[in-house]
Amino acid sequence: MEMRRITINIAGRNYPLNVPATEEETLRRVGKQIETMIREFEANFDVKDKQDALAMCALKLGANAEVHQLNNEKIINNTNERLTKLNQLLDEIEK
Repeated sequence: MEMRRITINIAGRNYPLNVPATEEETLRRVGKQIETMIREFEANFDVKDKQDALAMCALKLGANAEVHQLNNEKIINNTNERLTKLNQLLDEIEK
C-alpha cells in the first residue's frame, strides 16, 4: 500500500500525517470541513478560543457519527428481519 506524507492545517496548526494514498483526498476534505465548522462556530456562537471551537467540532462530528451508526444498525436489523421472513416463505414453499 502506497503511503503519502501530507500536512493538514486545522485551527492554525499543521498536522503532518502518513496516510494511505487512497485516503489522502478524504482526509483533506475532512480537514477543510473542520476548518469550515470552526469558522461557523466562531461566527455563530462568539467562540474566541480555538480549543472551544475544536471541542464543539468534535462533539458535532461524534454525534453525527453516532446517528449514522444507529441508522445503519436499524437498516441491518430491518434487512435481516426481511431475509428471515423470505427464508421462512421459501421453506414453506419447499414443503
